Amino acid sequence: MKMNFLHVTLTLLLLLGFHVNAQNKTVLFTVDGEPVYTNEFKRVYSKNLDLVKDDSQKDIDNYLNLFVNYKLKIAEAKALGLDQKPSYLREFQNYKNQLSKNYLNDNKVTDQLIEEAYNRLQKEVDANHILVRIDENASPQDTLLAYQEIQKLRGRVMDEGFEAVKKDIHNGRTLFAEELGYFTAFKMVYPFENAAFNTPVGEWSQPFRTQFGYHIVWTKDKRDNRGEVTVAHIMLTDDEKDEQSAKDRIEEIYKRVKQGEDFAALAKQFSDDKSSSANGGKLNTFSAGQLSSKIFEEQAFALQNVNDITKPFKSEFGYHIIKLLEKNGIKPFKTLEPELRNRIKRDSRSKVIEDKRIEKLIKQYNVSTEANLTPFVKILNDDFFASSWKIPSNFKGNDALLKIGEKTIYQRDFADFLVKSQRRRQAKKSFDKLVEDNYKVFVESNLKAYQEDNLENENEDYAQILSEYRDGLLLFDLMETEIWNAAKQDSVGLQEYYLLNKDKYYYDTRVDAIVASSAKKNIIKRVEKLLENNKTIDVIKNGLNSDTEINVSFIVDTLDINHQALPKGLNLSTGVSKIYKHNDAYTVIKIKEVLPKMSKTFAESKGNVISDFQEQKEQDWLADLSKKYKVIINQDALKQVKEELK
Repeated sequence: MKMNFLHVTLTLLLLLGFHVNAQNKTVLFTVDGEPVYTNEFKRVYSKNLDLVKDDSQKDIDNYLNLFVNYKLKIAEAKALGLDQKPSYLREFQNYKNQLSKNYLNDNKVTDQLIEEAYNRLQKEVDANHILVRIDENASPQDTLLAYQEIQKLRGRVMDEGFEAVKKDIHNGRTLFAEELGYFTAFKMVYPFENAAFNTPVGEWSQPFRTQFGYHIVWTKDKRDNRGEVTVAHIMLTDDEKDEQSAKDRIEEIYKRVKQGEDFAALAKQFSDDKSSSANGGKLNTFSAGQLSSKIFEEQAFALQNVNDITKPFKSEFGYHIIKLLEKNGIKPFKTLEPELRNRIKRDSRSKVIEDKRIEKLIKQYNVSTEANLTPFVKILNDDFFASSWKIPSNFKGNDALLKIGEKTIYQRDFADFLVKSQRRRQAKKSFDKLVEDNYKVFVESNLKAYQEDNLENENEDYAQILSEYRDGLLLFDLMETEIWNAAKQDSVGLQEYYLLNKDKYYYDTRVDAIVASSAKKNIIKRVEKLLENNKTIDVIKNGLNSDTEINVSFIVDTLDINHQALPKGLNLSTGVSKIYKHNDAYTVIKIKEVLPKMSKTFAESKGNVISDFQEQKEQDWLADLSKKYKVIINQDALKQVKEELK
């Protein structure tokens, strides 16, 4: 399922953006009469050309075929009514609400916010938190219950301690009690960041709200930001079927490193982290809080000088040795300022941004905030403060009160707003002040609502992203229903597919072997003789290794002939091989048995069978869709597109 999701994500990247300008539209093709325009295709193709790794998809005809298939799927999703499902509408609206926040705020950011972010980046905060999870749009009653719960938990944690409360309440669904480790600015949502940085070390914050619910945070420690590190590592998983444990082998490798052998060469030979071993164990640069393993991070940052190495240690993933390749602190303010400005544009960090947004909208929509509010002062009474006020029956409210863009708002609209605003239990004040304050909120809420309602027409970038998600969400639901789940549940179909395609699923040639490796050629020659004389590994190790010096290491396993430990061109016959120079070391192999290519059982190949079956099912399904929905290509338009894209 995960691979299918990635497949859909890639497809969406290739097909990013679906809104086009209303002018100069030329139809490229139609799907059951629904037009798709050349502007759309050209923009999508050009924008994503560099992202396409498969050269066949850079061919315009092939890319058009992919694009047509995508449109066929969207047509089918709508025909099935997937765009009307409550779950789809709810998820899309939630995404739209979240996405719009990035486009609704003013893009100008104050120097104060940039300076605050930079100052916070100088520090790292170590924190624990407790969260009472609640939906962002929860009812007032549920919100109150959540707030009361977090207040109660704050009292408990201050009396009983974090560990006791965590053990009692954490369920990973509605209640969370977590140790977060160290983090710095921009690593958490802004309200959480504020609470963590503003709470003194050793104290619990007051409850605060984020989109996830109500939190309290305990600031355990604050320290200078350690910057970023680039490291290489050698990792051995601890579930090996070797004759010696991963712990013993990592100790051997560590001694070889200390003896001066090349770290990268040893990583290539022995590291079980396939994503980094071929590159000498090198990992991407990271900062505090980016890794899922706290102990690995601590070990990496503890290294002070380039080329320093850790002693062997165990993490959640296995045994490691780390080598420091590069270490950098926080960049100077002038260097970092442009990046901070861009990050803050996407981060609603202050009411300053909201105020600037309102100021901009007033000018953009030519809104006059002056209004005659006297009629509303006259109809209010003290029932308002008891949340029981009603609009008098003789109040008509038909006069225009406010105009925003093309929308006229009437007196009755504001009167209705006043009725609803009673729920906020406003403090008692003069009716003049009450009306003035509520009118300000009323104008701002209508300005924002108008902007949000028209955002898709006003901001092309927002419209493209929203359309991508709208159709992408449909596509995901469609594929899950029609292909992924259907294929997984079709046990008979899977078995039949396996039997028809059995030749595709097999083990390649393997060897049951002993692989000896050493940095010294004279040592590997001695190992060669000892293996020829059928000496055991323990005997060889006892004779050539010592507590202070490891001269030879072994892998004993059944290995695919393409295994990293085996040299290219290895003679696949039983017995002791010649000596090879491989992975910057010397290697000799004793092959005990050569296992020929053999078929996998259904159980052994089930994962691949499901994937291939899904792919076949999708191809057949697309063929049916091509028959169901008539696609007509405008060949003249296609010819023109090809000329323009050249």
